[in-house]
Amino acid sequence: LVSEITVQDVLRVLQPIWTSKTETASRVRGRIENVLSWATVAGHREGDNPARWKGNLSETLPKPAKVAKGENQPALALGDVPRWWSELAQRGGMAARALEFLTLTAARSGEVRGAIWDEIDLGAGATSATTATRPAVWTIPASRMKNGRQHRVPLTPEAVALLEALPRLDGCPFVFFAPRGGMLSDMSVSAVMRRMQAAQVKAGNVGYLDPASKRPAVPHGLRSTFRQWAAERGYPRDMAEIALAHWQGSEVERAYQRSDMLDRRRAMMADWAGFLRGEALQGDNIVTLGAAG
Repeated sequence: LVSEITVQDVLRVLQPIWTSKTETASRVRGRIENVLSWATVAGHREGDNPARWKGNLSETLPKPAKVAKGENQPALALGDVPRWWSELAQRGGMAARALEFLTLTAARSGEVRGAIWDEIDLGAGATSATTATRPAVWTIPASRMKNGRQHRVPLTPEAVALLEALPRLDGCPFVFFAPRGGMLSDMSVSAVMRRMQAAQVKAGNVGYLDPASKRPAVPHGLRSTFRQWAAERGYPRDMAEIALAHWQGSEVERAYQRSDMLDRRRAMMADWAGFLRGEALQGDNIVTLGAAG
């Protein structure tokens, strides 16, 4: 019963993974705290929250920053991208489409899974020679962003086509919804990459490994893949960082730099979509790269 949970119960959950999987353990602690906090307000338990950090578990467990390995999330090697993207396109299911959209937009998993149709403007094509088009854009509200600031994402034709092909569920606002409605789970998107890796290994291949850690790539690592690609393509650092919704410069610099470079980022994301398809830009020519064996 929630009324019987003690600090020692919480510690038995956290201690086995606190030093080896610190980030996960820290998130678990926070979620346990939230559940028990609700239980107290709802009248199901009394007293202090046994999962509280400050002045409680902080006296027993080392600070996460002191034990976290700080390893980067495994990223997809640039040379594997076209082959991986082609294989992903052959996968069915809403989670696979969410992973495609995540890759095209370089967004975080939570931002994609939480996307609702009201945030999406699919744009409008020109109806005459004098009518201007309205480019497609995805506007993520500040409440859903890690940095607490609204973020605009330019949508390429590939992203728009993906969205337009999606089914819609009556009464469900989510763009990428779970089989029974509601938001997709984080595990469902990660599972797509795990299954792709498992299929590669079963076929006798090494699969899609991070070049440095040699660990299988994960969804969040795709943002690192995009960042590396942008650097090698020579895109300005600030523009690539804005695409990832990272804070730029000091507070004073941000006060003066108010442009989010949306139009320039649109061209960059179109270039990125071409790279995913296996196209390498050389001057004005597009060269289709052969799939890796």
